Amino acid sequence: MLNLQTTTAIKWSTPFRVLVVDDDPIHLRLSQQVLADRQVEVSVTDSAHEALSLMRNKSFDVVLLDKSMPIMDGYELCRAIRNDLGDHFLQIIMVTASNEMNELSSSLEAGANDFIRKPYRNDELRARVLAAANHKRLTDQLDSAESMLFALARMVEAKDLHTGNHCARLSHTAVVFGRELGLSEEEQLALYRGGVLHDLGKLGIPDSILLKRGALTEAEWTVMRQHTTIGARLCAGLKSVVLTVPIIQSHHERWDGSGYPHGLKGEAIPLLARIFQIVDIYDALISERSYKKALPRDEVVNIMASEAAEGWLDPSLVAQFLDIVHNRPELLEVPESMEEQLGGNIFDDIVKTGVLDWDKGSQFELVMQ
Repeated sequence: MLNLQTTTAIKWSTPFRVLVVDDDPIHLRLSQQVLADRQVEVSVTDSAHEALSLMRNKSFDVVLLDKSMPIMDGYELCRAIRNDLGDHFLQIIMVTASNEMNELSSSLEAGANDFIRKPYRNDELRARVLAAANHKRLTDQLDSAESMLFALARMVEAKDLHTGNHCARLSHTAVVFGRELGLSEEEQLALYRGGVLHDLGKLGIPDSILLKRGALTEAEWTVMRQHTTIGARLCAGLKSVVLTVPIIQSHHERWDGSGYPHGLKGEAIPLLARIFQIVDIYDALISERSYKKALPRDEVVNIMASEAAEGWLDPSLVAQFLDIVHNRPELLEVPESMEEQLGGNIFDDIVKTGVLDWDKGSQFELVMQ
Protein backbone atom coordinates (compact mmCIF):
# COMPACT_ATOMS: atom_id res chain seq x y z
CA MET A 1 0.00 0.00 0.00
CA LEU A 2 1.36 3.38 -1.01
CA ASN A 3 2.06 5.72 1.91
CA LEU A 4 0.66 9.10 0.91
CA GLN A 5 3.03 10.77 3.37
CA THR A 6 6.01 9.47 1.39
CA THR A 7 8.78 12.02 1.00
CA THR A 8 12.23 11.72 -0.49
CA ALA A 9 14.45 9.78 1.90
CA ILE A 10 17.54 10.93 0.03
CA LYS A 11 18.46 14.52 -0.76
CA TRP A 12 19.51 14.44 -4.39
CA SER A 13 21.84 17.12 -5.76
CA THR A 14 19.58 17.91 -8.73
CA PRO A 15 15.76 18.21 -8.89
CA PHE A 16 13.70 15.31 -10.15
CA ARG A 17 12.85 15.76 -13.84
CA VAL A 18 9.23 14.98 -14.65
CA LEU A 19 7.60 15.06 -18.09
CA VAL A 20 3.80 15.41 -18.23
CA VAL A 21 2.17 14.31 -21.51
CA ASP A 22 -1.51 15.20 -21.87
CA ASP A 23 -3.65 16.83 -24.57
CA ASP A 24 -5.78 18.51 -21.88
CA PRO A 25 -4.32 21.98 -21.14
CA ILE A 26 -6.15 22.14 -17.80
CA HIS A 27 -4.49 18.93 -16.61
CA LEU A 28 -1.08 20.17 -17.79
CA ARG A 29 -1.43 23.34 -15.71
CA LEU A 30 -2.73 21.41 -12.71
CA SER A 31 0.17 18.95 -12.85
CA GLN A 32 2.65 21.80 -12.92
CA GLN A 33 1.00 23.49 -9.95
CA VAL A 34 0.98 20.27 -7.90
CA LEU A 35 4.46 19.03 -8.76
CA ALA A 36 6.75 21.93 -9.63
CA ASP A 37 8.97 23.22 -6.82
CA ARG A 38 12.66 23.12 -5.86
CA GLN A 39 12.47 19.36 -5.64
CA VAL A 40 10.77 18.73 -8.99
CA GLU A 41 11.41 20.23 -12.42
CA VAL A 42 8.37 19.79 -14.67
CA SER A 43 8.24 19.80 -18.47
CA VAL A 44 4.90 19.53 -20.30
CA THR A 45 3.70 18.69 -23.79
CA ASP A 46 0.35 17.90 -25.41
CA SER A 47 1.95 15.76 -28.14
CA ALA A 48 3.21 12.17 -27.92
CA HIS A 49 5.59 12.80 -30.81
CA GLU A 50 7.01 15.88 -29.12
CA ALA A 51 7.37 13.83 -25.94
CA LEU A 52 9.55 11.31 -27.78
CA SER A 53 11.65 14.14 -29.17
CA LEU A 54 12.11 15.62 -25.69
CA MET A 55 13.14 12.24 -24.28
CA ARG A 56 15.73 11.78 -27.01
CA ASN A 57 17.41 15.02 -25.99
CA LYS A 58 16.90 15.15 -22.22
CA SER A 59 16.93 12.69 -19.35
CA PHE A 60 13.78 12.37 -17.26
CA ASP A 61 13.08 10.47 -14.05
CA VAL A 62 9.31 10.13 -14.45
CA VAL A 63 6.79 10.46 -17.27
CA LEU A 64 3.20 11.18 -16.27
CA LEU A 65 1.33 9.91 -19.29
CA ASP A 66 -2.33 10.39 -20.21
CA LYS A 67 -3.84 7.25 -21.67
CA SER A 68 -6.28 8.94 -24.09
CA MET A 69 -4.55 11.15 -26.65
CA PRO A 70 -5.08 11.67 -30.40
CA ILE A 71 -2.75 10.23 -33.08
CA MET A 72 -0.69 8.22 -30.56
CA ASP A 73 -2.36 7.15 -27.33
CA GLY A 74 -0.67 6.48 -24.00
CA TYR A 75 -0.24 2.76 -24.63
CA GLU A 76 1.50 3.36 -27.97
CA LEU A 77 3.77 6.04 -26.47
CA CYS A 78 4.63 3.79 -23.55
CA ARG A 79 5.65 0.97 -25.91
CA ALA A 80 7.66 3.41 -28.04
CA ILE A 81 9.58 4.56 -24.94
CA ARG A 82 10.41 0.99 -24.01
CA ASN A 83 11.06 -0.42 -27.48
CA ASP A 84 12.11 2.45 -29.78
CA LEU A 85 14.00 4.53 -27.23
CA GLY A 86 15.14 1.43 -25.36
CA ASP A 87 14.57 3.18 -22.01
CA HIS A 88 13.65 0.44 -19.55
CA PHE A 89 14.55 2.30 -16.34
CA LEU A 90 12.40 5.41 -16.89
CA GLN A 91 9.42 5.42 -14.52
CA ILE A 92 6.11 5.76 -16.39
CA ILE A 93 2.85 6.52 -14.58
CA MET A 94 -0.26 6.06 -16.72
CA VAL A 95 -3.15 8.45 -16.05
CA THR A 96 -6.72 7.73 -17.13
CA ALA A 97 -10.26 9.00 -16.52
CA SER A 98 -11.74 5.64 -17.48
CA ASN A 99 -13.20 3.21 -14.96
CA GLU A 100 -12.76 0.12 -17.12
CA MET A 101 -11.40 -2.82 -15.11
CA ASN A 102 -8.78 -3.80 -17.70
CA GLU A 103 -7.07 -0.38 -17.73
CA LEU A 104 -4.51 -1.35 -15.07
CA SER A 105 -3.43 -4.60 -16.72
CA SER A 106 -3.30 -2.96 -20.16
CA SER A 107 -1.10 -0.16 -18.80
CA LEU A 108 1.32 -2.57 -17.15
CA GLU A 109 1.46 -4.75 -20.26
CA ALA A 110 2.37 -1.65 -22.32
CA GLY A 111 5.33 -1.03 -19.99
CA ALA A 112 3.98 1.39 -17.38
CA ASN A 113 5.29 1.16 -13.80
CA ASP A 114 2.25 2.65 -12.07
CA PHE A 115 -1.34 3.67 -12.74
CA ILE A 116 -3.56 6.45 -11.37
CA ARG A 117 -7.17 7.39 -12.11
CA LYS A 118 -8.66 10.85 -12.54
CA PRO A 119 -9.83 12.60 -10.51
CA TYR A 120 -6.99 12.04 -8.05
CA ARG A 121 -5.96 13.79 -4.88
CA ASN A 122 -3.06 16.19 -5.28
CA ASP A 123 -1.12 14.60 -2.42
CA GLU A 124 -1.59 11.15 -3.99
CA LEU A 125 -0.22 12.33 -7.33
CA ARG A 126 2.80 13.96 -5.71
CA ALA A 127 3.47 10.94 -3.50
CA ARG A 128 3.41 8.56 -6.48
CA VAL A 129 5.65 10.79 -8.57
CA LEU A 130 8.22 11.27 -5.79
CA ALA A 131 8.29 7.56 -5.01
CA ALA A 132 8.81 6.74 -8.70
CA ALA A 133 11.52 9.41 -9.10
CA ASN A 134 13.40 8.12 -6.05
CA HIS A 135 13.27 4.61 -7.48
CA LYS A 136 14.65 5.86 -10.81
CA ARG A 137 17.57 7.69 -9.18
CA LEU A 138 18.46 4.67 -7.05
CA THR A 139 18.32 2.44 -10.14
CA ASP A 140 20.60 4.87 -11.97
CA GLN A 141 23.09 4.72 -9.11
CA LEU A 142 22.99 0.94 -9.12
CA ASP A 143 23.54 0.87 -12.88
CA SER A 144 26.50 3.26 -12.57
CA ALA A 145 28.10 1.24 -9.76
CA GLU A 146 27.69 -1.95 -11.76
CA SER A 147 29.18 -0.35 -14.88
CA MET A 148 32.19 0.87 -12.90
CA LEU A 149 32.83 -2.64 -11.57
CA PHE A 150 32.72 -3.99 -15.12
CA ALA A 151 35.10 -1.26 -16.30
CA LEU A 152 37.55 -2.13 -13.51
CA ALA A 153 37.26 -5.81 -14.41
CA ARG A 154 38.14 -4.98 -18.00
CA MET A 155 41.25 -3.19 -16.78
CA VAL A 156 42.34 -6.46 -15.14
CA GLU A 157 41.65 -8.37 -18.37
CA ALA A 158 43.56 -5.78 -20.42
CA LYS A 159 46.76 -6.38 -18.46
CA ASP A 160 47.06 -9.83 -20.01
CA LEU A 161 47.81 -9.40 -23.69
CA HIS A 162 47.14 -13.07 -24.40
CA THR A 163 43.64 -13.60 -23.09
CA GLY A 164 42.02 -11.65 -25.93
CA ASN A 165 38.31 -11.15 -25.35
CA HIS A 166 38.34 -13.65 -22.51
CA CYS A 167 35.49 -12.08 -20.54
CA ALA A 168 33.14 -11.96 -23.53
CA ARG A 169 33.86 -15.60 -24.35
CA LEU A 170 33.28 -16.69 -20.76
CA SER A 171 30.04 -14.73 -20.45
CA HIS A 172 28.66 -16.17 -23.65
CA THR A 173 29.71 -19.77 -22.97
CA ALA A 174 28.46 -19.67 -19.37
CA VAL A 175 25.05 -18.37 -20.44
CA VAL A 176 24.77 -21.02 -23.18
CA PHE A 177 25.61 -23.76 -20.67
CA GLY A 178 23.25 -22.33 -18.06
CA ARG A 179 20.41 -22.15 -20.58
CA GLU A 180 21.02 -25.76 -21.63
CA LEU A 181 20.86 -26.77 -17.96
CA GLY A 182 17.49 -25.06 -17.60
CA LEU A 183 18.62 -22.33 -15.22
CA SER A 184 16.44 -19.29 -14.56
CA GLU A 185 17.04 -15.96 -16.30
CA GLU A 186 18.39 -14.55 -13.02
CA GLU A 187 20.92 -17.38 -12.78
CA GLN A 188 21.92 -16.94 -16.42
CA LEU A 189 22.45 -13.22 -15.80
CA ALA A 190 24.62 -14.07 -12.79
CA LEU A 191 26.75 -16.32 -15.01
CA TYR A 192 27.00 -13.54 -17.60
CA ARG A 193 28.19 -11.10 -14.96
CA GLY A 194 30.56 -13.74 -13.61
CA GLY A 195 32.28 -13.83 -16.99
CA VAL A 196 33.27 -10.20 -16.52
CA LEU A 197 33.73 -10.00 -12.75
CA HIS A 198 35.30 -13.36 -11.82
CA ASP A 199 38.86 -11.99 -11.68
CA LEU A 200 38.00 -8.51 -10.38
CA GLY A 201 39.92 -9.25 -7.17
CA LYS A 202 43.18 -9.29 -9.13
CA LEU A 203 43.06 -5.51 -8.78
CA GLY A 204 44.43 -6.20 -5.31
CA ILE A 205 47.28 -8.44 -6.49
CA PRO A 206 50.69 -6.79 -7.09
CA ASP A 207 51.71 -6.65 -10.75
CA SER A 208 55.02 -8.28 -9.82
CA ILE A 209 52.98 -11.42 -9.08
CA LEU A 210 50.07 -10.96 -11.48
CA LEU A 211 52.29 -10.43 -14.55
CA LYS A 212 55.22 -12.63 -13.56
CA ARG A 213 56.35 -14.69 -16.57
CA GLY A 214 57.95 -17.53 -14.66
CA ALA A 215 56.44 -19.94 -12.15
CA LEU A 216 55.11 -18.44 -8.93
CA THR A 217 56.69 -19.34 -5.62
CA GLU A 218 54.50 -20.83 -2.89
CA ALA A 219 54.47 -17.45 -1.12
CA GLU A 220 53.39 -15.74 -4.35
CA TRP A 221 50.65 -18.33 -4.87
CA THR A 222 49.37 -17.58 -1.38
CA VAL A 223 48.95 -13.94 -2.40
CA MET A 224 47.47 -14.81 -5.81
CA ARG A 225 44.81 -17.04 -4.29
CA GLN A 226 43.48 -14.08 -2.34
CA HIS A 227 41.98 -12.60 -5.51
CA THR A 228 38.80 -14.66 -5.11
CA THR A 229 38.14 -13.32 -1.63
CA ILE A 230 39.07 -9.75 -2.60
CA GLY A 231 36.73 -9.84 -5.59
CA ALA A 232 33.85 -11.21 -3.52
CA ARG A 233 34.31 -8.43 -0.96
CA LEU A 234 34.38 -5.76 -3.66
CA CYS A 235 31.00 -6.94 -4.96
CA ALA A 236 29.37 -8.00 -1.69
CA GLY A 237 27.55 -4.71 -1.11
CA LEU A 238 25.87 -4.57 -4.52
CA LYS A 239 22.53 -6.39 -4.42
CA SER A 240 22.27 -6.72 -8.20
CA VAL A 241 25.28 -9.08 -8.27
CA VAL A 242 24.41 -11.09 -5.16
CA LEU A 243 24.07 -14.29 -7.24
CA THR A 244 27.43 -13.60 -8.89
CA VAL A 245 29.44 -13.28 -5.66
CA PRO A 246 29.61 -17.09 -5.10
CA ILE A 247 31.02 -17.44 -8.63
CA ILE A 248 33.73 -14.88 -7.90
CA GLN A 249 34.63 -16.46 -4.59
CA SER A 250 34.35 -20.17 -5.41
CA HIS A 251 35.29 -20.68 -9.07
CA HIS A 252 38.66 -22.15 -8.03
CA GLU A 253 37.20 -24.70 -5.62
CA ARG A 254 37.50 -28.36 -6.70
CA TRP A 255 35.01 -31.20 -6.56
CA ASP A 256 37.39 -33.26 -4.38
CA GLY A 257 37.96 -30.41 -1.91
CA SER A 258 41.50 -29.55 -3.04
CA GLY A 259 40.67 -26.07 -4.33
CA TYR A 260 40.61 -22.62 -2.74
CA PRO A 261 39.81 -20.38 -0.89
CA HIS A 262 37.80 -22.61 1.48
CA GLY A 263 38.46 -26.15 0.33
CA LEU A 264 34.77 -26.77 -0.38
CA LYS A 265 33.90 -30.24 -1.64
CA GLY A 266 31.22 -31.66 -3.95
CA GLU A 267 27.83 -30.00 -3.83
CA ALA A 268 29.02 -27.71 -1.04
CA ILE A 269 30.52 -25.71 -3.92
CA PRO A 270 27.75 -23.37 -5.20
CA LEU A 271 26.19 -24.68 -8.41
CA LEU A 272 26.87 -21.49 -10.40
CA ALA A 273 30.53 -21.62 -9.36
CA ARG A 274 30.79 -25.25 -10.54
CA ILE A 275 29.21 -24.34 -13.87
CA PHE A 276 31.45 -21.33 -14.31
CA GLN A 277 34.59 -23.26 -13.40
CA ILE A 278 33.97 -25.67 -16.26
CA VAL A 279 33.58 -22.96 -18.90
CA ASP A 280 36.61 -21.09 -17.47
CA ILE A 281 38.80 -24.18 -17.86
CA TYR A 282 37.40 -24.84 -21.32
CA ASP A 283 38.24 -21.32 -22.46
CA ALA A 284 41.76 -21.54 -20.99
CA LEU A 285 42.41 -24.75 -22.93
CA ILE A 286 40.76 -23.84 -26.23
CA SER A 287 42.38 -20.37 -26.41
CA GLU A 288 45.96 -19.19 -26.87
CA ARG A 289 47.69 -17.94 -23.73
CA SER A 290 51.15 -16.52 -23.02
CA TYR A 291 52.33 -19.92 -21.82
CA LYS A 292 50.59 -22.18 -24.37
CA LYS A 293 49.05 -22.47 -27.80
CA ALA A 294 45.35 -23.05 -28.34
CA LEU A 295 44.65 -26.79 -28.07
CA PRO A 296 42.56 -28.78 -30.57
CA ARG A 297 38.99 -29.41 -29.47
CA ASP A 298 39.47 -33.20 -29.17
CA GLU A 299 42.45 -32.68 -26.85
CA VAL A 300 40.47 -30.21 -24.76
CA VAL A 301 37.66 -32.74 -24.38
CA ASN A 302 40.10 -35.44 -23.26
CA ILE A 303 41.76 -33.16 -20.71
CA MET A 304 38.44 -32.06 -19.21
CA ALA A 305 37.15 -35.63 -19.03
CA SER A 306 40.39 -36.62 -17.32
CA GLU A 307 40.13 -33.79 -14.78
CA ALA A 308 36.57 -34.84 -13.98
CA ALA A 309 37.72 -38.44 -13.50
CA GLU A 310 40.50 -37.26 -11.18
CA GLY A 311 37.96 -35.47 -9.00
CA TRP A 312 38.69 -31.85 -9.85
CA LEU A 313 35.39 -31.07 -11.59
CA ASP A 314 31.75 -32.02 -11.11
CA PRO A 315 31.57 -35.14 -13.36
CA SER A 316 27.86 -34.78 -14.14
CA LEU A 317 28.21 -31.15 -15.24
CA VAL A 318 31.33 -31.90 -17.28
CA ALA A 319 29.47 -34.67 -19.15
CA GLN A 320 26.62 -32.27 -19.98
CA PHE A 321 29.03 -29.54 -21.10
CA LEU A 322 31.06 -31.90 -23.30
CA ASP A 323 27.80 -33.03 -24.91
CA ILE A 324 27.40 -29.44 -26.12
CA VAL A 325 31.03 -29.35 -27.32
CA HIS A 326 30.56 -32.60 -29.24
CA ASN A 327 27.08 -32.18 -30.68
CA ARG A 328 26.31 -28.44 -30.75
CA PRO A 329 29.65 -26.61 -30.92
CA GLU A 330 28.07 -23.77 -32.92
CA LEU A 331 26.30 -22.65 -29.74
CA LEU A 332 29.66 -21.75 -28.22
CA GLU A 333 30.67 -19.36 -31.00
CA VAL A 334 30.74 -15.83 -29.57
CA PRO A 335 28.60 -13.37 -31.58
CA GLU A 336 30.23 -10.15 -32.74
CA SER A 337 27.73 -8.16 -30.69
CA MET A 338 29.54 -9.26 -27.53
CA GLU A 339 32.70 -7.43 -28.55
CA GLU A 340 31.37 -4.52 -26.45
CA GLN A 341 31.47 -5.57 -22.81
CA LEU A 342 29.37 -4.18 -20.00
CA GLY A 343 31.35 -1.22 -18.73
CA GLY A 344 33.06 -0.85 -22.10
CA ASN A 345 32.15 2.81 -22.56
CA ILE A 346 33.55 3.72 -19.14
CA PHE A 347 36.70 1.74 -19.86
CA ASP A 348 37.15 3.53 -23.19
CA ASP A 349 36.67 6.90 -21.45
CA ILE A 350 39.37 5.97 -18.91
CA VAL A 351 41.73 5.11 -21.76
CA LYS A 352 41.07 8.49 -23.42
CA THR A 353 42.18 10.38 -20.32
CA GLY A 354 45.73 9.11 -20.79
CA VAL A 355 45.83 7.47 -17.36
CA LEU A 356 46.24 4.22 -19.28
CA ASP A 357 48.75 3.74 -22.06
CA TRP A 358 46.72 1.39 -24.20
CA ASP A 359 47.36 0.06 -27.67
CA LYS A 360 44.81 -2.70 -28.25
CA GLY A 361 46.40 -6.00 -28.99
CA SER A 362 49.95 -4.90 -28.24
CA GLN A 363 50.39 -2.88 -25.06
CA PHE A 364 48.84 -2.03 -21.74
CA GLU A 365 50.46 -0.35 -18.78
CA LEU A 366 49.53 2.05 -16.04
CA VAL A 367 51.15 5.43 -16.52
CA MET A 368 52.87 6.06 -13.20
CA GLN A 369 53.06 9.72 -12.13
